[in-house]
Amino acid sequence: MRAVIIAIGVAFLVSLFCTPIAIKVFTRLKAGQPIRSLGLASNQGKKGTPTMGGVVFILATVIAYVAGHLALTTLPDAQIAQVEPTITALVLLGLMVFSGAVGFIDDFLKVRKRHSGGLNKRGKLAGQILVGAIFGIVALYFPSSMTDASGAATNTETVGASTLSFIRDIPALDISKIGAVVIFIFVVMAATNGVNLTDGLDGLATGASVMVLAAYALIAFWQYRHWCADPAYTANPNNYCYTVRDPLEIALIAGAAAGACVGFLWWNTSPARIFMGDTGALGLGGLIAGMAMSTRTILLLPIIGGLFVIITMSVVIQIISFRTTGKRVFRMSPLQHHFELAGWSEVNIVVRFWIIAGIGVAIALGLFYSDFLAAMG
Repeated sequence: MRAVIIAIGVAFLVSLFCTPIAIKVFTRLKAGQPIRSLGLASNQGKKGTPTMGGVVFILATVIAYVAGHLALTTLPDAQIAQVEPTITALVLLGLMVFSGAVGFIDDFLKVRKRHSGGLNKRGKLAGQILVGAIFGIVALYFPSSMTDASGAATNTETVGASTLSFIRDIPALDISKIGAVVIFIFVVMAATNGVNLTDGLDGLATGASVMVLAAYALIAFWQYRHWCADPAYTANPNNYCYTVRDPLEIALIAGAAAGACVGFLWWNTSPARIFMGDTGALGLGGLIAGMAMSTRTILLLPIIGGLFVIITMSVVIQIISFRTTGKRVFRMSPLQHHFELAGWSEVNIVVRFWIIAGIGVAIALGLFYSDFLAAMG
């Protein structure tokens, strides 16, 4: 727990104090977000606000991960605490960094062209598929073994599983490793685009991501405290345990990313002094997808990230309705802009949507804990 708290604190402080530096640097480089004239009240006065702020909290997460590992070396139970970096960390941080890199290219092209178009849809889609495929293969085909004090292997689980999962793996739904990689690519695409579509108002996607990442930190830490690789816990055969790969590592990274987003939110909340851009949105989406896979909660993700699902579906419904009937269901999509045109203030929309995000997280955590109680009962 101490290592997770240290990682959260370091990420928060790095993000909080480095974001103003990024604001000055990006402003000097004229890396302002191009704003389309859509008649939205929230767009007024935002032209020229620096973008690509996601670079800050991605770097803060990586730095905090290193700091958390330094703390792990002092733990008395270090033989089960993943002192050395693992494939789990490679997958999770790799998803965040490389998904963010796809977004960075998009942001860079927008700034360079002074146009909101950026990377074309095919290029962005190809990048998401490539990142999902590479890290999906690593997660499914390369087990990361741990050793105890005697040097014997204690856990050879892969980061992901070949079965679909809800609260835990569902053995009856074995889709093979190839099928699992394909599903994971879809999850990466859904999560990155979901966060990206939500990032339309100051602080909206950042705050929602904090809740989702905090939920995964709690889930992963709970799995660590009830881990099948912990001989002290499994000494009692009546104890229910989780067969996952490096849960403390997952909790550390999720906590660090949440802390980094909180530090960034200080500057990103209305009126935003910097935007996360596609760099941050795609980076967070990639990490969230990795969290769902590594904690074996793939099918729980739509509930934990309920706000992202609702906003994404508003876009899908709008497109289908317009193409089939020529009519729009919403005044504008994504959904947050519908309420803007209905007269809601930006702050009201953000706070109320945060409440929706919190409800989704609360329901998901309730399902997770109730499943544990049922398994123990």
